[in-house]
Amino acid sequence: MPYFDSERGRLHCRRWALDDPAARIALLPGTGQHSGHYHRFAAALRSAGIELWALDTAGQGLSEGDPAAPGGLAELTADAQQFLALVRTDHSAAPVLMGHSLGAATAVHLATENPADLAGLVLCGTPRRAAAVVPDPALPVLAVHGVDDRRAPVDVIRLWTARHRSVDLREYADAGHDLLHEPVRDRVAADIARWVLTVVR
Repeated sequence: MPYFDSERGRLHCRRWALDDPAARIALLPGTGQHSGHYHRFAAALRSAGIELWALDTAGQGLSEGDPAAPGGLAELTADAQQFLALVRTDHSAAPVLMGHSLGAATAVHLATENPADLAGLVLCGTPRRAAAVVPDPALPVLAVHGVDDRRAPVDVIRLWTARHRSVDLREYADAGHDLLHEPVRDRVAADIARWVLTVVR
């Protein structure tokens, strides 16, 4: 289980390793979540030949820090940049960056700074503040969202994707904010895997 040193302490990330994967996803979890919550998602991706890496945000999982204070957007983005550098070690191909909720806000912010470092961007449960960001039209973006998401209403992401035609929005009926842990999780994981393989090939 890899660790790296950030300005706010030692951070942990988890890798579900594959030999010669077709693609890699680097996942930034939401508030209160950590890499240990994503075993089922990793297994679904593995069957498609995709390797998953997931970060423990500062204060979550095995990372140092205050669980009640994960950091501001600039701090979270700096941590995510170091995480991506670790994912890319010894691998020439750029990974797909994925974020859920707070992780989605971090991911879209990072993607606007360094779009060339990414093969694509996957956003899950995208919060309102992230929907104000303008993505690079050359960067493939997939947004997955629950129609019944009360923490991040789908109407906001619908308007955002309507303004940015490069974003592929997939909506899931009878699903809320945490798509990867709801009854639709297998369909969401399969949609993400198919999209990623289309982007990286």
